[in-house]
Amino acid sequence: MKPVNQSKALFRGAFILALAALVTKILSAVYRIPFQNIVGDVGFYIYQQIYPFYGLAIVLATTGFPVVISKLYTELKERGDREKIKFLLLASYGILQLFGFICFLILYFGSEYIASWMNDSQLAILLRVVSLVFLLFPIVSILRGFFQGNGDMVPTAISQVGEQLTRTFTILFLAYVLSKGGYSLYLIGGGAMFGSVTGSIVSVLILFMFLRVRKQWKVVAPRKGLLLDYTKEFKAIFIALTFQGLTICISGMLMIFIQLADSLNLYALLVNSGIEIQTAKGLKGIFDRGQPLIQLGIVVATAMSLSLVPLITSVRMKRDLRFLHDKVQLALRISIVVGIGASAGLSTIIEPTNIMLFENNLGSPVLGILSFVILFTSIIMTINAILQGMGVLIFPSIAVAIAFPIKYVLNAILVPGFSTMGAAYATLITLFIVCALLYRKFKRVLTIPLVPFPFIKTILLAGGMMVIFLKGYLYLIAQIEVPIGFERITAAAQALSGVVLGGCLYFLIVIRGGVFHEKELALFPFGSKLSLFLPKMKRS
Repeated sequence: MKPVNQSKALFRGAFILALAALVTKILSAVYRIPFQNIVGDVGFYIYQQIYPFYGLAIVLATTGFPVVISKLYTELKERGDREKIKFLLLASYGILQLFGFICFLILYFGSEYIASWMNDSQLAILLRVVSLVFLLFPIVSILRGFFQGNGDMVPTAISQVGEQLTRTFTILFLAYVLSKGGYSLYLIGGGAMFGSVTGSIVSVLILFMFLRVRKQWKVVAPRKGLLLDYTKEFKAIFIALTFQGLTICISGMLMIFIQLADSLNLYALLVNSGIEIQTAKGLKGIFDRGQPLIQLGIVVATAMSLSLVPLITSVRMKRDLRFLHDKVQLALRISIVVGIGASAGLSTIIEPTNIMLFENNLGSPVLGILSFVILFTSIIMTINAILQGMGVLIFPSIAVAIAFPIKYVLNAILVPGFSTMGAAYATLITLFIVCALLYRKFKRVLTIPLVPFPFIKTILLAGGMMVIFLKGYLYLIAQIEVPIGFERITAAAQALSGVVLGGCLYFLIVIRGGVFHEKELALFPFGSKLSLFLPKMKRS
């Protein structure tokens, strides 16, 4: 019975962490919309210029390092070696705190240089504020790794959600108060960045609260002279954190690298191409409207496929190759189906969506192109997660890391001639290259047919029919005269009804096309209802 209980605990823990990640990603996407409405496009530009640096700290505190620490902790716990467990936590904290301190020094004292690289010296103060987060992430990583090593995912999940809620409240509260007070947009941006500090502090407090309530402080508290007793083990911990931890972290930084490249050179390229300073800031802010749209789409596109990854890892350990291949193929199919549906649908209804969320339709063609980031990113994230489940760590991190230089160079080539549309094309080309590299590696690791032609044909047909329907639907609605002052409400009705009608048509064609079997549809919400639309040959 023990293995069964362990298996249930594994999946329960994975589900809790996945749910917490889903909630935090939704909050991270949603708060940007009222924030942009408060500060406008220039204010949004200021915030988004610095956000990638905060994103780096969040990935470090959430993914790679806690995973590696929990793995090492579990191994020592099984041996019953309490002294080495304390050494592991102390040594890991020392290594990560040194790393975090170096990052803090680079950002804090290099803020003026980085801001001048971005061609906006006023951003330096925001960089100094966000640098403080790197002093806090090590303790968060250690405590999350400790709890996860005990199989207790609740503290990690609650600390993630608590951090994001606190950060969201701080950002919106300070943005509203400071904007009402007539303060500069850069000061408002600094206030918004302060939300990253308050969020991190709350995360630390929540984790310490769990230590106190569960009376586990003695387990993590080090004794005097502990570091001197295990000097040989220090090297092994350092290597594990450096190589395993960083590779997993880098694999989760794809969109952060893309945003970082845009932060460093997009605005500068716009100004150098002859665009007036304030206009260039507004254009970058409009371009950044794509981030919450993309993030929401990615959440939808990957939630179901990534939920299969713990199962894939478990099946690989049991060496059930046939079942493994089935689940890998299913995860990939789900990511493509939902990715194409979300990308094509959002691109078609982007104008009413833009008005609904951001008050006007500025930049809609650019945002329409950026909508297809959802497709590429959902596939990349799914392949990355599956490769990690298969034990392949280094290649995915390399493929993701090269996204930054590729995007940076493509911006330099395309932005001077095509403005922000060039940046959108640069993003898609970069993601296509990363996707192609990962897919090639994927086929080498799993030598099985992955996406057969009939599947692609059905998905493209469904996507095409949805686009044609939505364009006709929006054209007919546009003929109705809208009363003055009701433009945004009308746009919201168009966008939301378009999502429902277009989505229903798309998935009806997909299901009728036999892309999924009845058992596979059971994984979807309302799967039993959806199976009624299956052709008879696909019903089990």
